[in-house]
Amino acid sequence: MCLLVFAWQMDPSSPLMVAANRDERLDRPALPFGVLQESEPRMLGGRDQRAGGTWLAVNEGGVVSGLTNRPSPGGPDRTKRSRGELPLMLAGHDRAEDGVAELVGRIHAGQYNPAWLLVADRTSLFYVELADDRDPVVRSLPPGIHILENVALGSPSPKVDRVRSQLTTAEADGEPLWPALRSVLSDHTVPTDLRPDDGEAGGPEVVRRPATLAACVHTDDYGTRSAELVRVPSDARARPEVLVAEGPPCATPFVDVGARWVV
Repeated sequence: MCLLVFAWQMDPSSPLMVAANRDERLDRPALPFGVLQESEPRMLGGRDQRAGGTWLAVNEGGVVSGLTNRPSPGGPDRTKRSRGELPLMLAGHDRAEDGVAELVGRIHAGQYNPAWLLVADRTSLFYVELADDRDPVVRSLPPGIHILENVALGSPSPKVDRVRSQLTTAEADGEPLWPALRSVLSDHTVPTDLRPDDGEAGGPEVVRRPATLAACVHTDDYGTRSAELVRVPSDARARPEVLVAEGPPCATPFVDVGARWVV
């Protein structure tokens, strides 16, 4: 997953809204959004067929967890566990706080290649950073819009700046947040205010070339494979609304997959 937008405590009727684009090599096999876990809490997400994990997990209680990877010039260390296990762990609980507690208790330095995660529910939001040389670092985040790509949260990022600018403009124009989140996922604009190293920062050319700094990515061998929109209602008895585009969101319609909550 190369773009995660968590809007938390911004709308009283929907305390958590998530917009996400999954960017990946076009030849990497994956299963479409479906049931990841049938036991409680029931969980939906896509499934990476190579390593078995997921990039975004949503459970019926309203916990949402997403992952972005830190690119590596030599590629990931294949001796380490799949980072796609981590959203499953975090969303495998009724509360985001409990998922974070399990991760902190079980995961130690060096078990996974570096990554960043956001996990939230109606009442809490956490940022998790995994590095090579230390145990996971967890930070509770305040209400607001938090945007994560393939760099650490808060690090300089033309991609993040572009998304935030679009959402700020939409708010100033009186546009509701939910359609604004959907709109940013289809944006092909490559920021023009790039630093000399922005095209290569953090990894190999296939991952960080300038074209990948757009929200919706298209290259010959790599790009936006799917997109997800999640809206968690304030009513704890109601399941999250989940819309999925099983292809680039600029050209693929979003489909409501809510029927997949039903056994």
